[in-house]
Amino acid sequence: MALVACSSRRKVNAGDSSSSWASLHEDLVSLIGWRVAAGDFRDYIRFRAVCPQWRSATSCPRRRGILDPRFHPRGWMLLPEGRGLHPGHGKLRGHVRFFHLSTGAVVRVRLPHFRDHCVLYSVDGVLLLQRDHDTAIRLLHPFTGDTAEFPPLETLLPRVRCRSEASRWCSLRNICGASISVGVGDGLVRVMMRPIGVWNICFATSSDQQWRVAATWERISINHRSCTLPFQGKLYVLLRPHSVRGEHEVIQIDPPQHCLSEPSPKLIAKFKWPTSDESYRLYSYRLAECNSEILVVGTKWDAVYYSVYRLADLMLGRTVHVTSIDGNALFIGRRSLCVSSKAFPTIVPDTIVMPDTKIYLSQYHLSNGTLSQATDGVIAEEKDIPGPYSIMCHIITCCSPPFW
Repeated sequence: MALVACSSRRKVNAGDSSSSWASLHEDLVSLIGWRVAAGDFRDYIRFRAVCPQWRSATSCPRRRGILDPRFHPRGWMLLPEGRGLHPGHGKLRGHVRFFHLSTGAVVRVRLPHFRDHCVLYSVDGVLLLQRDHDTAIRLLHPFTGDTAEFPPLETLLPRVRCRSEASRWCSLRNICGASISVGVGDGLVRVMMRPIGVWNICFATSSDQQWRVAATWERISINHRSCTLPFQGKLYVLLRPHSVRGEHEVIQIDPPQHCLSEPSPKLIAKFKWPTSDESYRLYSYRLAECNSEILVVGTKWDAVYYSVYRLADLMLGRTVHVTSIDGNALFIGRRSLCVSSKAFPTIVPDTIVMPDTKIYLSQYHLSNGTLSQATDGVIAEEKDIPGPYSIMCHIITCCSPPFW
């Protein structure tokens, strides 16, 4: 790697012992390294490879890729290959691809785990896997190979509200949201997740033998009327009211502080849809992360109108419409992804992209409130969804983990 010295405009090799770059103070190199890691984990790897001095002054991510949240590969998303080539398919020969939501960079990684694992979810770039033969849950850092072991998913079967065996497993593997955190005192990795078939938050640590279900939240009653979003190691749940006079509620769920404690829920915001009649039933809200903040996205059932608010404003009792998301696009499915329009030329800035029929992707323009067909948004019938035809269809497939 070559760096340019501003004073002389001369290329300087940082590995040269006479270079001022190699002689930077260790504390300064470490500080710069952490700033680089906050932007892109793979840039941090390149940063450490510049010279021996920089490598020794920065922390090695191996064996710490999951234990230290600063090493989580945020912004990297598993890229579905499409056309039925799921992770672990023989034609892929153990390789999978990842793309970066902000830069559009694509990398191909060999991960032999997919021989006997399937992907359930992705949190901050860390994959949530299920092992085939015993249903054990495993966290996998795709770039360091670090793993963390969790109890088998089958320990939750008695809590699933489905009758048939096939439906129970399908609803258990369908994860609406999951978060990862690390205990300060014990150093154990904690996972909170919400399978669609369990009406409450499931949680476990890397030392537990079975999953537990939060038992003290009868008032919250998490069900199909809610939306779940992981953010900074916590879960945020948006609950829809049951009547026109009711209020939407946003619950913040903190991870357990001790091995024997439960996740801690806290009501942080209430708001109403601005209507006074039964048409409130035609609208739905969901949570999305964009630019390190939480947005509340409201939409009518026919996807002809969207409203976007910042959760921080709603917590203060303000309902301020958001008309710009800094040139990004929000892709909305079962989960939401914020993608930079600078990374892909076909993505229009400040839009919301969402399937409106079985054939097309629509994009809603926040600046003027208009709806149009996405530039390359043609998709196939529902049976062909695992085989998208364009980058936008690949990204919208990322919003539906069951298709992985």
